[in-house]
Amino acid sequence: MGTINKPVVGIIGTGAIGGFYGLMLARAGFDVHFLLRSEFSAVAERGLQVDSAVHGPLKLDPVQAYSAAEDMPKCDWLLVGAKTTSNAGLAPSIIAAAKPGAKVLVLQNGLDVEDSLRELLPDSLHLLGGLCLICVHRNGPGLITHQALGAVNVGYHSGPATDDVARMAIVEEGCELFRAAGIDSQAMPNLHQARWQKLIWNIPYNGLSVLLGAGTTALMADADSRALIQALMAEVVQGAKACGQDVAPGYADFLFTMTEKLPDYWPSMYHDFVHKRPLELEAIYARPLAAAKAAGCELPRIEALYRTLSFIDRRNT
Repeated sequence: MGTINKPVVGIIGTGAIGGFYGLMLARAGFDVHFLLRSEFSAVAERGLQVDSAVHGPLKLDPVQAYSAAEDMPKCDWLLVGAKTTSNAGLAPSIIAAAKPGAKVLVLQNGLDVEDSLRELLPDSLHLLGGLCLICVHRNGPGLITHQALGAVNVGYHSGPATDDVARMAIVEEGCELFRAAGIDSQAMPNLHQARWQKLIWNIPYNGLSVLLGAGTTALMADADSRALIQALMAEVVQGAKACGQDVAPGYADFLFTMTEKLPDYWPSMYHDFVHKRPLELEAIYARPLAAAKAAGCELPRIEALYRTLSFIDRRNT
């Protein structure tokens, strides 16, 4: 990609994910604009800071920060880093900040998180899904800790690109955006399948971190939690297959082994629980369970985990 015609990028929801990727793109010379809610004044005054185990200490100051999407310039790419629990309210901001024919990339966990957003967006906007393989969390307003990994895999969900060639061209454009910022990015021909694959990690580790009050190091060090993680992973694979999405043999084992090598990581759901924010139970648990059930497949361990977390979530918020 040449230096001319660098796309204008908007970040909708500047939490850990939006802040990290937005900062990396801005450092690479892209014109990046950040939409902030509660943290607007802090970031406008002090900038964004990422303490990264991979890239060292990073700072972006000044930040092109906005408290209203209407004030942002029109963007070619919009990266949605907000929580799935706020998706319904995001559409007006996305529409306000989007150029005609803009590409909207949803950087969220869970199954079919794009579907509910699609209904609220004009048909002229391209909607894509991004799977972030990263250990990152917020430490305070404009303060982000990045512990490990960082890749973003991109797939096309829906929009004006109707044939595979046109869709993959847009996906590749998204991947190139990240690669230009030094971030590994792969194109995913099947977004739905990729989302099921990501759940193999998210379903056990997110829920158990809340339930057991433990990060990955403690979860991987105990025989009982290890057995439970592997049983939950196997159920996700079973659910994916029932829904017609293939998972490569050994993929769950690969994720399990990878987690043993991570620094102690506390998943996003744990941070949401501690800060008394709603847990992303709908996207990560309810939808996969419903999809599997519709395909005639019961997932009893995941169901038990989901119901337990639902109780915890209601008491917590």
